Amino acid sequence: MSLNEKREKSIVQKLDLDGYISQFKHFLAREKPVAMQGDINQHYRYIQALSKVQFPLPKQVPNLDHELARIKKQAVLGLDEIYAFVTIFSYFNTLKAAGFTEPLISWIQSIEIPEEIVEIIGYFTEEGDINPERDPELYKLERAIKQNKIDIKETLYKLAHSSKLRDYLVDTQVHFNGGEETLLVRGGFNNVIKATVVARSSAGFFYILPQSISHLKEKESTLLSNKEEIIYRYCKDISAVFFKWERFLSFINKEYDRFDHYQARVQFARAKEYDFILPSRSKRIKLQDFAHPAIEKPVPVTIDMHRQIMLVTGVNAGGKTMLLKSMLSAVYMSKYLLPFKCDASRTEVGHYKSIEAVIDDPQSVKNDISTFAGRMQEFAKLFNKKDAIVGVDEIELGTDSDEAASLFRVMLDELRKNGMTFIVTTHHKRLASLMASDEEVELIAALYDEERRVPTYTFLQGSIGKSYAFETAERYGVPVAIVNRAKKVYGEDKENLNELIERSTSLEREMREKISKIDTELKAVEKQKQKLLDEEERLKEQHRKAMATLENRYNAATKKAREALKAKESTEGRRLLNVAHQRKALKQKEVKLQNEIPLKEGDKIKYRSHKGELLGIRGKDATIIVDGLKMRVPLSQLKRRGDVPEVKVPQKQKQAKVHVEKGGASVSVKLLGMYADEAIDTVDKFLSDALVNNLSEVQIIHGTGGGVLSKLVTEYLKKHPKIKKFYRMPGNLGVTVVEL
Repeated sequence: MSLNEKREKSIVQKLDLDGYISQFKHFLAREKPVAMQGDINQHYRYIQALSKVQFPLPKQVPNLDHELARIKKQAVLGLDEIYAFVTIFSYFNTLKAAGFTEPLISWIQSIEIPEEIVEIIGYFTEEGDINPERDPELYKLERAIKQNKIDIKETLYKLAHSSKLRDYLVDTQVHFNGGEETLLVRGGFNNVIKATVVARSSAGFFYILPQSISHLKEKESTLLSNKEEIIYRYCKDISAVFFKWERFLSFINKEYDRFDHYQARVQFARAKEYDFILPSRSKRIKLQDFAHPAIEKPVPVTIDMHRQIMLVTGVNAGGKTMLLKSMLSAVYMSKYLLPFKCDASRTEVGHYKSIEAVIDDPQSVKNDISTFAGRMQEFAKLFNKKDAIVGVDEIELGTDSDEAASLFRVMLDELRKNGMTFIVTTHHKRLASLMASDEEVELIAALYDEERRVPTYTFLQGSIGKSYAFETAERYGVPVAIVNRAKKVYGEDKENLNELIERSTSLEREMREKISKIDTELKAVEKQKQKLLDEEERLKEQHRKAMATLENRYNAATKKAREALKAKESTEGRRLLNVAHQRKALKQKEVKLQNEIPLKEGDKIKYRSHKGELLGIRGKDATIIVDGLKMRVPLSQLKRRGDVPEVKVPQKQKQAKVHVEKGGASVSVKLLGMYADEAIDTVDKFLSDALVNNLSEVQIIHGTGGGVLSKLVTEYLKKHPKIKKFYRMPGNLGVTVVEL
């Protein structure tokens, strides 16, 4: 085992992940280190793609590094060694038909197996033997060996049921002993049969090989020898091909390990319902509902560490050490893309070059070293490291707490300059008080349930926790009188300090609970607000579609009305059609007017889905009041409410005028610059007005130009039922005179 492998094993044991790693390794096709070489981001993409599909599981294959080294030396591999390579080739052929998506499909398709290797795959059966049907000589030998075994079995069966041997037989079965078919007999058997004793049973009986089948055994030995010669010839030829493709074999052996890493992780995640967390570039550790795999019924851990040092204080047996191990475990599992239980959408784990765990007590007779001296040795090694995350449990263990607090305060400050991140647990408040004012230190308190007098295994950020040593002693059976005497010795002033710490922790916890409640309510309000906005948009779209539908129906109805009037003229019909046109135009004018009226102070407005009042306008911004709340918003986002104030038009001073009353229709209409459809509609409405007002002669001014409008007007007038005659005005003025 290499030095790195020993370190990894030590970290796994210190973090209580050995059972978890053992479970994971059951999903591997062959034994290998947990770490994967290469780009972790690329590995993550392949694992995510593999998680979305079903795939055939790989077969168990031994490590083939030794066999690859022998191939380089042109050695002849055994049949089982060759079949291990064949298993790998066959598996990649199977994967090509697995229906993968990118990037898996490009990777698998890029592994092209040479034709010579593909041919070798066909030599083998699923059991790993040479297929006799591909070699007539081998096929003949296989049949001969099979027949010889039948002959041996039949001969022994006859002997077992012969009358001369009946008195010496223990039973009539054929026993396999040392690979030989034998009979089990009692002593004195040599009086009736010649045989060789193969072995003796624990009861004193003999396993014998009758001489009558010795020639059959010799024949079997000869047949097997001939078969081995053929098998060796195959092994020699295949090994020669392997030597030719030695580089390809090394390549595909590594790719098999790579896919094995991926598939084992995917299977493990599916079996345990775990999630993968890709390490981020930041040095933040944010865990949401994390569960350490070593704990059977864990209390989910939710913690956010975004500073270089986390100092965990508080109740004895309250989960401080498990919090430390949980955070380091999350870093370890994320570093090697091992899945674990958490809320993946809200969990973030930074990437660290190495993980150090200063957890165990180094003092022992074997080490011949004190606890504190051992701690100093471990800390001394850290000064040669960079970009590491270090977990230290009970940092002041083994020496005076006040002196240790000052020493560790300085060492932690110096080590973090090398990019080191620390998670430290302690019972002593001296170190916490020294480091509390540092902006790069995160204080964490393990909480205690005062009513039930038990730890809650939950944590509060931003506080120093009380150790609850006296309460813990009582909980584990120390007499109350002893505990009370200890409190007196401890001193009232220190106990008052503990009470202040406890009170501040309680206030902090209450404040955070209230903040959490407010956040929940705010999210509900935001959700309702978004729902109302969506409803407003839906209603606007519904209104737009309804208006479009009505517009289409109106146009269709007026078109039919015009067609009906052409077929049968009606003065009343013409009048009603004109009224419909006028009402439509008036409605459009009202809508346009409402949109064009500028907003002013005091107007009733609508801001998004809220109703309010406009208090003032300043540039492009407006001050409004909505539900008793003043706010400044962009003026462009305000709309006038439906109760639009009446627009007062200043009236001119009345003057006495003498005029002649005229009808409501004009005697001429201009079509200049109009498109064809617009011109015909205008002429139709113009003639309708003229007929309703009993005009006898009108003029249509269409201009000269290219003559397109004049032709359209002429075609239309020819079909109109109420036209007596029409003609061009002399002088080519572009005017058509119509007599009604």
